[in-house]
Amino acid sequence: MRCPYCGSVESQVKDSRPGEDGSVIRRRRVCPDCGGRFTTFERVQLRDLTVLKRSGRRIPFERDKLMRSIEIALRKRPVDPERTERMVNGIVRQLESLGDGEVTSQTIGELVMEGLKGLDDVAYVRFASVYRNFREAKDFGELLDQLSADEEAGERQVIKPDEG
Repeated sequence: MRCPYCGSVESQVKDSRPGEDGSVIRRRRVCPDCGGRFTTFERVQLRDLTVLKRSGRRIPFERDKLMRSIEIALRKRPVDPERTERMVNGIVRQLESLGDGEVTSQTIGELVMEGLKGLDDVAYVRFASVYRNFREAKDFGELLDQLSADEEAGERQVIKPDEG
């Protein structure tokens, strides 16, 4: 593993332990050249995924990019980071199990919306407004009306802030 401080290709593992949900290994490392200490995470990857963008471009799937976009939607919301991690892990597993190495950005967006809908209403609306490219206030109203209808129909579990 390359040292992020000096670029040395050698590093020593000082400590390894499983992550919170057992799907990741956390490793503390030290660089023998500069003495820098850093942490790496190792997780299972079933296959390399390629994202087919709406423009037709193909780019490699980046789990970290998915996590960042979800964290932006959840910013300042009372959701436990472990729940966010579980949601991202679930989305990645679903994508990897689709049977194809190529997945559309639309599929990813829909999975994220589905996950956020059950996690936090505000984050769901935030993500939806960007993902669906809302242009007017009525777009928000329509989405909120749908959320209310789903809640009344009992189609989703409402998560209270103190449960997060």
